[in-house]
Amino acid sequence: MGTSRPVSVLEGVRCGHRANGTAAVLALGTANPANCVRQEEYADWYFRVTKSDHLAQLKDKMKRICEKSGIGKRYFHHTEETIAAHPELLDRVLPSLRTRLGITNAAVPELAAAAATKAIAEWGRPAADITHLVVSTSSGVSSPGADLRLAALLGLRRTVQRTMLNLHGCSAGSVALRLAKDLAENNLGTRVLVVCVEATLPVFRAPDVTQLDALVAMALFGDGAGAAIVGAGPTISSVERPIFHMVSASQVTLPRTENTVGIKVRENGQHFKMSAELPKMVGDNIKRCLAETLEPFGFGCDWNGLFWVAHPGGRAILDSKKKKKKKKKKKKKYQAALGLDPGKLAASRRVLRDHGNIIGATVFFVLDEMWCRRQTGSEEERENCEWGVMLGLGPGITIEIMVLRAAVNERKEE
Repeated sequence: MGTSRPVSVLEGVRCGHRANGTAAVLALGTANPANCVRQEEYADWYFRVTKSDHLAQLKDKMKRICEKSGIGKRYFHHTEETIAAHPELLDRVLPSLRTRLGITNAAVPELAAAAATKAIAEWGRPAADITHLVVSTSSGVSSPGADLRLAALLGLRRTVQRTMLNLHGCSAGSVALRLAKDLAENNLGTRVLVVCVEATLPVFRAPDVTQLDALVAMALFGDGAGAAIVGAGPTISSVERPIFHMVSASQVTLPRTENTVGIKVRENGQHFKMSAELPKMVGDNIKRCLAETLEPFGFGCDWNGLFWVAHPGGRAILDSKKKKKKKKKKKKKYQAALGLDPGKLAASRRVLRDHGNIIGATVFFVLDEMWCRRQTGSEEERENCEWGVMLGLGPGITIEIMVLRAAVNERKEE
C-alpha cells in the first residue's frame, strides 16, 4: 500500500499553490486593422464589391439598417482587393471555407499580437513573465491555433500554458476573462495574457433576399482585437497597477433559446443566427439574472450606483426608445429593463459608434473606454462609481456577468 498523506498536508499544499487575493485586470490593449469604412458609405461599398447593385430594394434596406445602427465607422482586414481576388467568396454554391480560413488564420495572430503588445507595454513587465495564455476567437478553428503563433510572435516562454477558445460569439471576451480569473486565483504568481481577436471574413458574403440575418451581420460586425493582463494577489513588481478587480463571475443560459443566437460552420463559410426576438428575450430576463448575481453584494435593484461595461451587440440591445408603430410591444433593452440613466451606457455606445460590434473582442474596448473615462473624461463623461458590472451575450442565449471593482490608483500614462 502507498504511503497516505494527512488531509491537512494536502490542504496545505493546495492553499500554498493558490493566490491570496482576487484577480485583477492589470493592463489593457486594443487594435484594429488599417482598412476603415464609414458606416454611411458601407452599403454602397458592400453592394459594389459584391457586384449586387442590381438588388436595389435590399440595398435600401441595408442603408436603413446602417442609419439606425448607431455606428459611425468599422475596421476590416479584408479589402475590396481581397474580395476581387477570390470570387468564390461571393458565390454561395462554391465551397469557400478553405479560402476564408487561409486568409483569416494568417491575419488573426498578427492582429492579436498588436493588441497584446500594447497590453504588455502598459503592464511594464517582460513578456517572458507571462505564465498563461488564453486566446479566443470566432473567426476559425485550427490546431495548432492562433495561440501558438501568437506566443511565438510575442516571445513567450516555451512553458507558457496555452488555452484556445473558439466560437463563443459575442460572449467570447467575457468567457476568456472568466477563465483568466480562475487561473490567476488558483495558481500563485500567475500572470495570464488574455486575447480575444475577431476577423469577419468567414461570415462575409454577397447579399441574399432569403438571408436577412446575414444582412444584419454585414451591417454591424467589424474586426479587431482586445487584450488584458490578469493576475491575483499582491503585485510582485513595483510597476504593476490593478485597473479593475474581478470580484465574481457567473454564467446563465436562458432556457429554450438555443435557436435564437448561434454560429454554424458550413462549406461556404460561417453563418450567424440572430433572431429578431433577441432584444426582447434579453430585456425580459436580464433584470432577474442580475438580481440573483448581485444580491449577495447588497446592491439592491437601483443599479445607477454602478458603472456598466455592457457588450453593445447593437443599438437594439442598448437603447430604450419606443417603437412608433401601433400594435407592437415595446422591445425591452438594457437601459429600459434595468432603469438605467442614459449616461450609464455611454462607454458601450462610444465603442459601438467608433468600431461597430467586434464580436468577442468588443468587451475589451468597452473596458478600456470605461477606464479612460474614469481617469481623463470630462465632468460629464467621468464615471466615479466604485463598483460595476460587465455583461456579455453569447450563443444560447448565454449571459455572462462579472462584478468589477475599480482600483483607486491611476492608470499609468501611455
